[in-house]
Amino acid sequence: MTFPFAQTVTVVKRVKSGTDSFGNDVFTTTQVDVPGAFNPGTSAELVQGQDLLTVQPSVYLPPGTDVAAIDAVQVGGLLYEVDGSPNAWTNPYTGWNPGTEVKLRRVTG
Repeated sequence: MTFPFAQTVTVVKRVKSGTDSFGNDVFTTTQVDVPGAFNPGTSAELVQGQDLLTVQPSVYLPPGTDVAAIDAVQVGGLLYEVDGSPNAWTNPYTGWNPGTEVKLRRVTG
């Protein structure tokens, strides 16, 4: 499946490579460019002592794209964290696989 009007989306794969001196996980990252469709989604602003902006877009990637809940996605120069498990679905009647939906989150402020 190809997206005729796709934009380039960078999937930032994270793999645990060890722990630091405090016992925190350390990750190695690799970047993979894939064609995708970006849905800007929703945003919410919280103003209570500090000004926080939470943006919750989605990105639609080709079937079989390797993306996990621990990864991040870069679109249009902005880095978003993957929010939950990516959704891949295949129609049980036709075998049609429309691709993978990845919900994203970015908090600033």
